[in-house]
Amino acid sequence: MTDERLLAEAGRGREAAFLELYERHRDAVFRFAYRMLGSTELAEDVTHDCFLGLLKRPAGFDPARASLKTYLLAAARNLAMKHFRSTRGEDALEDLADEPSTPERRGPLSRLLDEELAVAVRLAVESLPPLQRDALVLFEYEELPLALVAEIVGADIGTVKARLHRARQSLKRRLAPYIKGGVEEVTVDEVLK
Repeated sequence: MTDERLLAEAGRGREAAFLELYERHRDAVFRFAYRMLGSTELAEDVTHDCFLGLLKRPAGFDPARASLKTYLLAAARNLAMKHFRSTRGEDALEDLADEPSTPERRGPLSRLLDEELAVAVRLAVESLPPLQRDALVLFEYEELPLALVAEIVGADIGTVKARLHRARQSLKRRLAPYIKGGVEEVTVDEVLK
């Protein structure tokens, strides 16, 4: 069943249809919100608010303009930006939770270095200005094409490319100890993945 049909059913009060939509898209919305805000609690709030807004105003979604995933990611971005404006980007890093890790395959030192690198990358990404961060997260982590990133952030592709370039340059400076001759021999693209 298509997202549009499920949304129409949910609009008529069919709970199972709404739950199906939620199951389909919640992980992408949560991941994006988490990477933008750096807090599990805030990401859960944003995810909840996105779906609640969709349920309250299903007519706000126009399938001729974008997919439902794009609509939800744009809504999550707007809520994250609203949070940044209200806190001026000075959010504490205390509530950070580790992202799921891969099974352990190497020794303790290697795992320790991987964990150190993961923390450094997370902090470096969180230090980016919000406009650079959302472009980077959508393009690198969510692996969305540039055109879709531009649509979500409401900018042209050239602007998104410029934001990505500035974000990568900033990450190169912040992560210099880990790149080429640092803790591990890695590139910025490898660090981001």
